[in-house]
Amino acid sequence: MDSPSQNTSLQHLQNDEKRIVRVLELAGGVMEELANPGGPRKELVNNHCSEFMQLIKDIQVTLREEIKSACEYRPFEKCDYVPRIANELCCKKLEYVISKIDEMKKAIEGYDDAA
Repeated sequence: MDSPSQNTSLQHLQNDEKRIVRVLELAGGVMEELANPGGPRKELVNNHCSEFMQLIKDIQVTLREEIKSACEYRPFEKCDYVPRIANELCCKKLEYVISKIDEMKKAIEGYDDAA
């Protein structure tokens, strides 16, 4: 039987999964807006980018907390290398996505400044 802390952990990870889906929806919305023949609507792009960045930060916080707590749940287990590395890779991927979104925001600002 699962412990209450494991259920809570699963709920946190399920919420993160929902956040990731929303992040992808936002990224798609920004891409559609940038492809708009009439030009992107600055307010919409800014709102999507802001929500995207907040969700990415929330995901990172939750994943870091879950990684820490996973180690606390299994203090006597001999090896947690594989899950730890997988989680670190996920964090690195999220950092990469954040950097690319920052680049997109700068490009959008440059586009708006040129217009």
